[in-house]
Amino acid sequence: MKNRFNLFKELFPNLPVMSYVLEIKRSLKDCKTLLDVGCGSSSPIRFLNKKKTVGVDIHYPLIDEALSKGTHDEFYQFDVKEIGKQFTQKEFDSCVALDLIEHLSKKDSYRLIRDLERIASKKVLIFTPNGFMTQMTKHDDFQEHLSGWSANEMRNLGYSVIGIFGHKFFRGEKHHLRFRPKLLWGIISHLTHCLYTRAHPESATALLCIKAVS
Repeated sequence: MKNRFNLFKELFPNLPVMSYVLEIKRSLKDCKTLLDVGCGSSSPIRFLNKKKTVGVDIHYPLIDEALSKGTHDEFYQFDVKEIGKQFTQKEFDSCVALDLIEHLSKKDSYRLIRDLERIASKKVLIFTPNGFMTQMTKHDDFQEHLSGWSANEMRNLGYSVIGIFGHKFFRGEKHHLRFRPKLLWGIISHLTHCLYTRAHPESATALLCIKAVS
């Protein structure tokens, strides 16, 4: 109940982001332990009520901020491309990579996905923009986008795909709304999510990809 209250208190009236977090909660409801790869400073995993959550990121300032917010039970700092060497097979019920694979080359992303599927015993969840979205980087913040992903690519890897954040026409870099006033266009964007793009991710801003592993 506390996590649900915090979700409403922190994110309302941002309905698209609230919906995104609730989709994650629903997808991982049967998972008690979770590895969050590329966790950043404000992972939505903080709203989930899990027995154990572990965050991994290469950029220490983000981990430091996440520590102050208590987003996970444990943190590790290393390059996510080394994740396969750091954790054992089926060590966690679930592995998530939220806004991560677009920061890697396709080759490194495919290897990361295989590693996550080995480390997870129940679910792997990946969130990424729909197609290539330009995003530049500042010095050593690792934010540049290097690849783009489609719904069909993820389906070919065995993932079910949900559209997130409404129609891609309404949003630009970092999924930010392109038009003002933001409250109005946020509602319109969310309506497109509810009425169409959740079930038709090819037209959505971003993709939430879920795979059951065994």
